[in-house]
Amino acid sequence: MTDFEFEHGTTEYSSINAYWLGMASKLAYLKKQKIKKTVENWGLDNFEFIEGSRTNTQAFVAGNRQLIIVAFRGTEGKLKDWLTDTKIKQVDEVHRGFKKAIDEVLPEIEQTINRFIGKRLTVAEAATSPENPEIPSVWYTGHSLGSALATLAVAAMRQQGLPVDGLYTYGQPRTGSRKWSRIFNQDFQTFAFRHVNNNDVVTRVPPRSFNYRHIGSLRYYDADLTRYEDVSWWNRFLDRVKGRLEDFMELHSDGIKDHSMDKYLACLKKNYSE
Repeated sequence: MTDFEFEHGTTEYSSINAYWLGMASKLAYLKKQKIKKTVENWGLDNFEFIEGSRTNTQAFVAGNRQLIIVAFRGTEGKLKDWLTDTKIKQVDEVHRGFKKAIDEVLPEIEQTINRFIGKRLTVAEAATSPENPEIPSVWYTGHSLGSALATLAVAAMRQQGLPVDGLYTYGQPRTGSRKWSRIFNQDFQTFAFRHVNNNDVVTRVPPRSFNYRHIGSLRYYDADLTRYEDVSWWNRFLDRVKGRLEDFMELHSDGIKDHSMDKYLACLKKNYSE
């Protein structure tokens, strides 16, 4: 799978898109020039690297005439800072630290997408306009902290009526309150896919007892890299692992190992053609 491919026109879950958006999520951890060179090899000749100086938030936007990918960098080992200090409190129904990070870079991301698209049309307008027969589909992704930021970005874009075609997250912590998550899901659940690898403990924080809930449609991978979509099965799994949160932040625990983006890519690669 060295040649980039993408099902840019689908509205359903795509294992191909899941793999390549996972690759983009891993790529987001690298330096600007390495990212730029890689996405150019993918055929994405439009590129912008975005960095927030106050929160150290980083993301990149890359695209061509068919698609645009917005990928957020994860935590680089500093997740504990986001989940154990006062940032865990909520502002506007979402995690305060996550909101502060996305608010700093969101205007530049919006400007970049608008520039890549050119004249912004709705999908209906584009379908009837001979000068603009197609607008690129827009996809958001991220791993760990990056997945939470991607989710908040999608919520903001949808609120403004801007194009979003899919959200694929990996190892996502809970991002917003029960109310916020319900509203998000009512609008976008069928286009948001949340991947969970085996014992990844990060996907179970912040705790539900702090009024946090997950968003999107679940894709769960067990220790054999088998993918499940049965939410009731996931709930039974949670019951079996109740109490594993004491492993959180133990660097060599299974819960942290399973949070690695490389582990997620192994799952995505196995299920690539399904």
